[in-house]
Amino acid sequence: MVKLTAELIEQAAQYTNAVRDRELDLRGYKIPVIENLGATLDQFDAIDFSDNEIRKLDGFPLLRRLKTLLMNNNRICRIGENLEQALPSLTELILTNNNIAELGELDPLSSIKSLTYLSVLRNPVTNKKHYRLYLIHKVPQVRVLDFQKVKLKERQEAEKMFKGKRGAQLAKDIARRAKTFNPGAGLPTDKKKTGPSPGDVEAIKTAIANASTLAEVERLKGLLQAGQIPGRERKPGPSEDGEEEMEEDTVPNGS
Repeated sequence: MVKLTAELIEQAAQYTNAVRDRELDLRGYKIPVIENLGATLDQFDAIDFSDNEIRKLDGFPLLRRLKTLLMNNNRICRIGENLEQALPSLTELILTNNNIAELGELDPLSSIKSLTYLSVLRNPVTNKKHYRLYLIHKVPQVRVLDFQKVKLKERQEAEKMFKGKRGAQLAKDIARRAKTFNPGAGLPTDKKKTGPSPGDVEAIKTAIANASTLAEVERLKGLLQAGQIPGRERKPGPSEDGEEEMEEDTVPNGS
């Protein structure tokens, strides 16, 4: 493992990414702890922490400029409190393929009022009952969850489920379970994937060429990791059409 030092930050790749944001690339260093980010001098819109060994999402100084955090493929199982004080402009948080196991562990995200894009795909928590409705209730500012737009119907279902005394108690019970660790609970196993066909490769190239936001790029990564080909993912049924602002299942190009 590599300690995240000011020297490492200075030596790491820095560039303007595909959506013209300044990005700091800290991918793949096996960093265990987020620290010393004051050395960035708040000069970045995005930081890529993918493929490290981070267990807890915390340790940030005040970074007013930071909008996007890519935390794919870490070991995150806890989220720190008061992140909104350190990251007041955070809009996109990608937590795909981590170890978050309980819904209550996601509660600290509710205070980040700027957060509109969130992915928790390939975390054990996604297997929990009422997972999506709980997050829609708890973090209502999120408009795109797991690269699928939050529909008006889902918001109504979440409001119905968690309103009143019974709903409030249900939310408390769910949050309380986050404090209980079950050492016998295993992580979900990955499905065996096969390589893409030539036609699939062209579909992938087209989708990447048309991507115009980091959220869209990460959506494509999530689909590919799940063995799906962009443009061929599941479409909503007729009963789901005409939902909130005529939203589609997945994130469109552009913010």
